[in-house]
Amino acid sequence: MKALLLSQYKNLEVVDLPTPTPGPGEVLVQVAACGICGSDVHGYDGSTGRRIPPVVMGHEAAGAIAAVGPEVSGFAVGDRVTFDSTVYCGACDYCAKGEVNLCNNRQVIGVSCAEFRRAGAFAEYVIIPARIVYRLPEALSFEEAAMLEAVSVALHGVRVSELEGGETALVIGAGMIGLLLLQAARVAGCSRVFVADIDATRLKLAADLGADETVQASGAGLLHEVLRLTDGRGVDVVFEAVGRNETVAGAIDCVRKGGKVALVGNIAPEVSLPLQKVVSRQIRLQGSCASSGEYPEAIALISSGKIRVGQLITAVAPLGDGPSWFQRLYDREPNLMKIVLDPRGNGIQP
Repeated sequence: MKALLLSQYKNLEVVDLPTPTPGPGEVLVQVAACGICGSDVHGYDGSTGRRIPPVVMGHEAAGAIAAVGPEVSGFAVGDRVTFDSTVYCGACDYCAKGEVNLCNNRQVIGVSCAEFRRAGAFAEYVIIPARIVYRLPEALSFEEAAMLEAVSVALHGVRVSELEGGETALVIGAGMIGLLLLQAARVAGCSRVFVADIDATRLKLAADLGADETVQASGAGLLHEVLRLTDGRGVDVVFEAVGRNETVAGAIDCVRKGGKVALVGNIAPEVSLPLQKVVSRQIRLQGSCASSGEYPEAIALISSGKIRVGQLITAVAPLGDGPSWFQRLYDREPNLMKIVLDPRGNGIQP
């Protein structure tokens, strides 16, 4: 089979690899669409330590079942499916509580690190445990289905924030996850959702996707605008979708006393915490890791149009174009959002 192999850092090549055979409890998926995640781009140069070459990356994917291994029921060859990026054990205490994203034996599709190695979906075929596979509605395209992993991450960030409805929310960062958090917050019943970023193009997309106000500012400028929009009170909840010192600090500044800050972005491994502001204003900081059972909801919301993903797909390209798209994303070329690779050779350029 053809696969996009990270043979060494910053070097991707299309190679021939043996087509894997599914074992007990596994299915073989013929990949029809796989999105390039920001974590893949960061893994491309080794900065995360979680894409140790050689590895086939890719975890935001969909396709059709090509073979079914022993002890698998409920799925058949030809079924249109997607799958979670998290491979959970199903046996630890966290899995027993339904917190599969916190599984003690958690692995991730397309990740190679010191603890484990698992081939991903930038390939014609990929092996997936049947317990993390979900059947797709016929009306949902494979390209849209490749966005389900990101949508589930956004839904989880909103879910762990325990919204009651009617909140005023701020999303900091209008990248992929930020734009999905905007829509997920709206679905959860937030009365007003503001989006902040320093990129005017991304803010235009945020406005098109339903942001009540967009703010092209950071630091003191962002705080000034948020206070103006909330009559000096601050927002009830902030979804921080970047993960840097300045954006986390901005989130804490912009939330009201007694409010919540959901930390979804995680670019920087460490940030400084303005402890006295958090303590004296009784702010709740809530981390959000991946997703935990939100895939069925994500499928329903995309299928119904309540969460729109089509506008976030910049291009659908053949697997062979993967190295050039990775480089363009790594170079931070403007106006690129989600690139979806199709190992079947299909591509739709913008």
